[in-house]
Amino acid sequence: MSTSASKTKTYSNGEVTIVWKPSLCIHSERCFRGLPEVFDPKSRPWIMPEGTSAEAIIEQAAQCPSGALSAYYNGEEPADTSSESQAPLEIEVAPGGPLIVKGGITVKHSDGQAHNHTGTTALCRCGASSNKPYCDGSHRKVNFDG
Repeated sequence: MSTSASKTKTYSNGEVTIVWKPSLCIHSERCFRGLPEVFDPKSRPWIMPEGTSAEAIIEQAAQCPSGALSAYYNGEEPADTSSESQAPLEIEVAPGGPLIVKGGITVKHSDGQAHNHTGTTALCRCGASSNKPYCDGSHRKVNFDG
Protein backbone atom coordinates (compact mmCIF):
# COMPACT_ATOMS: atom_id res chain seq x y z
CA MET A 1 0.00 0.00 0.00
CA SER A 2 1.19 3.52 -0.70
CA THR A 3 -0.17 6.93 0.20
CA SER A 4 0.42 10.19 -1.64
CA ALA A 5 -0.11 13.75 -0.48
CA SER A 6 -3.54 13.74 -2.15
CA LYS A 7 -4.59 10.91 0.15
CA THR A 8 -4.88 8.39 -2.65
CA LYS A 9 -4.17 4.87 -1.45
CA THR A 10 -3.18 1.93 -3.62
CA TYR A 11 -3.38 -1.78 -2.89
CA SER A 12 -1.88 -4.43 -5.17
CA ASN A 13 -1.76 -8.21 -5.34
CA GLY A 14 0.90 -8.21 -8.09
CA GLU A 15 -1.66 -8.62 -10.86
CA VAL A 16 -4.08 -5.79 -10.24
CA THR A 17 -3.89 -2.47 -8.38
CA ILE A 18 -6.86 -0.98 -6.54
CA VAL A 19 -6.88 2.80 -6.14
CA TRP A 20 -8.94 4.33 -3.32
CA LYS A 21 -9.50 8.08 -2.96
CA PRO A 22 -10.95 8.42 0.56
CA SER A 23 -11.98 12.04 0.09
CA LEU A 24 -14.40 10.98 -2.67
CA CYS A 25 -15.86 7.98 -0.84
CA ILE A 26 -19.57 8.25 -0.02
CA HIS A 27 -19.66 4.94 1.87
CA SER A 28 -22.34 3.48 -0.38
CA GLU A 29 -21.23 0.01 0.77
CA ARG A 30 -21.37 -1.37 -2.80
CA CYS A 31 -17.75 -2.46 -2.63
CA PHE A 32 -17.97 -4.67 0.44
CA ARG A 33 -21.51 -5.85 -0.22
CA GLY A 34 -20.45 -6.86 -3.73
CA LEU A 35 -17.01 -8.30 -2.93
CA PRO A 36 -16.62 -8.84 0.85
CA GLU A 37 -13.59 -11.08 0.36
CA VAL A 38 -11.66 -8.02 -0.87
CA PHE A 39 -13.36 -5.06 0.82
CA ASP A 40 -13.82 -5.34 4.60
CA PRO A 41 -14.23 -2.01 6.42
CA LYS A 42 -13.70 -3.71 9.79
CA SER A 43 -10.21 -4.96 8.84
CA ARG A 44 -6.94 -3.09 8.47
CA PRO A 45 -6.03 -2.76 5.74
CA TRP A 46 -9.66 -2.75 4.66
CA ILE A 47 -8.79 -3.62 1.04
CA MET A 48 -7.22 -7.06 0.48
CA PRO A 49 -6.71 -7.62 -3.25
CA GLU A 50 -5.58 -11.21 -2.66
CA GLY A 51 -9.22 -12.14 -1.93
CA THR A 52 -10.37 -12.95 -5.46
CA SER A 53 -9.58 -12.69 -9.17
CA ALA A 54 -8.32 -9.55 -10.84
CA GLU A 55 -11.33 -9.57 -13.16
CA ALA A 56 -13.78 -9.58 -10.24
CA ILE A 57 -11.89 -6.73 -8.56
CA ILE A 58 -11.91 -4.57 -11.68
CA GLU A 59 -15.59 -5.27 -12.25
CA GLN A 60 -16.51 -4.39 -8.64
CA ALA A 61 -14.40 -1.21 -8.57
CA ALA A 62 -16.25 -0.04 -11.68
CA GLN A 63 -19.49 -0.21 -9.64
CA CYS A 64 -18.33 2.54 -7.26
CA PRO A 65 -20.89 5.35 -7.54
CA SER A 66 -18.55 8.12 -6.39
CA GLY A 67 -15.42 7.27 -8.36
CA ALA A 68 -13.49 6.75 -5.11
CA LEU A 69 -12.49 3.22 -6.20
CA SER A 70 -10.84 2.18 -9.42
CA ALA A 71 -8.65 -0.72 -10.45
CA TYR A 72 -6.29 -1.60 -13.25
CA TYR A 73 -4.04 -4.46 -14.31
CA ASN A 74 -0.42 -3.98 -13.29
CA GLY A 75 1.76 -3.19 -16.26
CA GLU A 76 -1.06 -1.16 -17.81
CA GLU A 77 -1.70 2.50 -17.29
CA PRO A 78 -4.73 3.33 -15.16
CA ALA A 79 -7.78 3.93 -17.33
CA ASP A 80 -7.68 7.30 -19.01
CA THR A 81 -11.00 8.92 -18.28
CA SER A 82 -10.11 12.20 -19.98
CA SER A 83 -12.23 11.19 -22.98
CA GLU A 84 -15.24 11.24 -20.64
CA SER A 85 -14.86 15.00 -20.38
CA GLN A 86 -15.76 15.15 -24.10
CA ALA A 87 -19.04 13.33 -23.44
CA PRO A 88 -22.07 15.28 -22.28
CA LEU A 89 -22.06 15.92 -18.56
CA GLU A 90 -24.63 13.81 -16.75
CA ILE A 91 -26.04 14.61 -13.32
CA GLU A 92 -28.18 12.05 -11.51
CA VAL A 93 -30.16 12.86 -8.37
CA ALA A 94 -29.81 9.85 -6.08
CA PRO A 95 -33.03 9.45 -4.09
CA GLY A 96 -32.24 10.45 -0.51
CA GLY A 97 -28.58 10.85 -1.45
CA PRO A 98 -26.02 12.87 -3.38
CA LEU A 99 -25.88 14.35 -6.82
CA ILE A 100 -23.92 11.86 -8.93
CA VAL A 101 -21.97 13.78 -11.57
CA LYS A 102 -20.58 11.78 -14.49
CA GLY A 103 -18.02 13.39 -16.76
CA GLY A 104 -15.22 15.89 -16.46
CA ILE A 105 -15.78 18.69 -13.97
CA THR A 106 -13.78 21.28 -12.06
CA VAL A 107 -14.82 21.97 -8.48
CA LYS A 108 -13.76 25.45 -7.37
CA HIS A 109 -13.59 25.83 -3.60
CA SER A 110 -14.21 29.03 -1.62
CA ASP A 111 -10.49 29.21 -0.76
CA GLY A 112 -9.62 29.49 -4.45
CA GLN A 113 -8.41 25.93 -4.92
CA ALA A 114 -9.76 24.02 -7.91
CA HIS A 115 -9.84 20.25 -8.33
CA ASN A 116 -10.43 18.53 -11.65
CA HIS A 117 -12.43 15.31 -11.60
CA THR A 118 -13.13 12.85 -14.38
CA GLY A 119 -15.38 9.83 -14.22
CA THR A 120 -17.87 9.98 -11.35
CA THR A 121 -18.10 12.48 -8.49
CA ALA A 122 -20.72 12.49 -5.71
CA LEU A 123 -21.70 15.92 -4.42
CA CYS A 124 -23.50 16.50 -1.11
CA ARG A 125 -27.15 17.47 -1.33
CA CYS A 126 -28.19 17.14 2.33
CA GLY A 127 -25.76 19.68 3.81
CA ALA A 128 -24.52 17.28 6.52
CA SER A 129 -21.28 16.12 4.86
CA SER A 130 -18.08 16.83 6.74
CA ASN A 131 -16.29 16.73 3.37
CA LYS A 132 -18.29 19.38 1.47
CA PRO A 133 -18.89 19.76 -1.37
CA TYR A 134 -18.40 16.01 -1.65
CA CYS A 135 -20.80 13.49 -0.19
CA ASP A 136 -19.49 11.39 2.71
CA GLY A 137 -22.64 9.33 3.28
CA SER A 138 -23.98 11.57 6.07
CA HIS A 139 -27.38 11.71 4.35
CA ARG A 140 -28.13 8.30 5.89
CA LYS A 141 -27.34 9.53 9.42
CA VAL A 142 -29.60 12.57 9.11
CA ASN A 143 -32.37 10.65 7.29
CA PHE A 144 -32.22 13.05 4.35
CA ASP A 145 -35.35 12.78 2.22
CA GLY A 146 -34.73 14.73 -0.91
